[in-house]
Amino acid sequence: MTTLTFCPFESAHIDGALALSRAAQWPHRSEDWALLLSLSRGAVVLDGTDVVATALATQFGPVACANMIIVDAARRGAGLGRRVMEAAMAQVGAEEWRLIATVDGLPLYRKLGFVAYGEIVQHQGIVTAQANGGALPDLASECDIDALAALDRAATGMDRRSLYAALLRQGSVHVLREGGAITALAALRHFGRGEVLGPVIAGSADAARAIMAPLIASCVGRFLRVDTPVSSGLAPWLTAQGLGHAGGGVQMRLGKAVAIEGPQQSFALAAQALG
Repeated sequence: MTTLTFCPFESAHIDGALALSRAAQWPHRSEDWALLLSLSRGAVVLDGTDVVATALATQFGPVACANMIIVDAARRGAGLGRRVMEAAMAQVGAEEWRLIATVDGLPLYRKLGFVAYGEIVQHQGIVTAQANGGALPDLASECDIDALAALDRAATGMDRRSLYAALLRQGSVHVLREGGAITALAALRHFGRGEVLGPVIAGSADAARAIMAPLIASCVGRFLRVDTPVSSGLAPWLTAQGLGHAGGGVQMRLGKAVAIEGPQQSFALAAQALG
């Protein structure tokens, strides 16, 4: 009889987790798993030394994101997804939980009490020559991290200072300024098959397009992915930039929704795992 072991997710489990995500046809590299784990707590299920299920819980102040919930295909349907997810979530306390649900995951998340509140669309492709991209926006530095985190929290309700610290190390964060104050931001980093543009935080769709257009143009000839809320209204514009619609997910939450200060909005996600 097979005995499964539940244990905390550690760096030694990344190779096994990577094998699971590849089998599920997710694009994550080992470096992407490492970034997520550095920001999170999690749980894995082992069959001997083989990783057969994973879940991460990433806390950003009052909000936590449940993510990377994967169960080996041969072991689905026996409640393992719920158990590993609950094991990860038990390690974190949050007022509100969020996740991006795939179609396959919806039944489980609904049973756990998550409710839908929006939809994400994924756009991606090889960037072709872009006209009128304009000059690249200013680069942010570590000196800007307080302002980046404050702008992000006003738009998302999350305290993602740790995420921006990681993005400044592993990618680039670009900003628009007015009177010396940061009014919009966009991050670009390696992910999966190429690069991902996000998060993007701005006060309007026009400002979001203004900061995104030159960054998209800078990626000509490379694979780029952008995950955007349907409510942002950017999906048609992204399609016009040559980034085709490639699926998406359902935004879900559990618990009392954290107040959003505004008027800034989130126009693109850091990752579906991180909001």
